[in-house]
Amino acid sequence: MPVIRRGEAGDLAQVAAIQDASPEAPHWRAEDYSEYDLLVAVCENRVAGFLASRTLAGEEHEILNLAVDPEFRRRGIGRRLCQTFLGGLRGSVFLEVRESNQAARNLYLSLGFQELGRRSGYYDGPPETAIVMKFHSC
Repeated sequence: MPVIRRGEAGDLAQVAAIQDASPEAPHWRAEDYSEYDLLVAVCENRVAGFLASRTLAGEEHEILNLAVDPEFRRRGIGRRLCQTFLGGLRGSVFLEVRESNQAARNLYLSLGFQELGRRSGYYDGPPETAIVMKFHSC
């Protein structure tokens, strides 16, 4: 089982490597994650996945990025990161996900997110539509 904890500056190189190995995930400058809330999943003494988020206003939040190292996929790490993040929140959580990323869409749907709409041409590299999703916690 992974240990979920807050991300630290020393984790950013491993976060960048996970992001580089995840073409379906948005690619940010790893240093920029220090400006947001960052959770990391640690397995076998290394970062196996991460979730970056921010609070927009009051009880409205956004997941900016979620990625798991390909070596650690299909082990529930993305689910654990999401559950840890959602477990402490009240209100709404929004995210965008590539239309072609069916695995991520299925994960979010299984966690209670609903599809709200589409943003055509939202992603580049390659160009793709984003599915906008929302989770609400009372």
